[in-house]
Amino acid sequence: MIKISVMRQDDDKIIGLSVEGHAGAGAYGQDIVCAAVSALAQSVILGLAQHLHRDVDYDVKPGYLSIALKAAPDELTEAVFAVAILGFAEIEKSNPKNVRLLNIRR
Repeated sequence: MIKISVMRQDDDKIIGLSVEGHAGAGAYGQDIVCAAVSALAQSVILGLAQHLHRDVDYDVKPGYLSIALKAAPDELTEAVFAVAILGFAEIEKSNPKNVRLLNIRR
């Protein structure tokens, strides 16, 4: 199962996320659920770091991805995270045995 943890401040603003595990919905390299989650998560990194030029900490390795803002969130960083979270939620709805989306307060 893939566990997606969205890190939120007390004011509900998103400061990071992590993705751990494998969906197990197909053979290695052919798992469309893993591919969808991975593409969305990596798009968050690209959107924040390359498009918005925000300073972020991130780590990507097989079965794991994490990203955290180094500065305070703003409307634009919220938009990047929010779009991905909408996508993650739809994937979870279609694949509840393979994906779990969690909100974590920091």
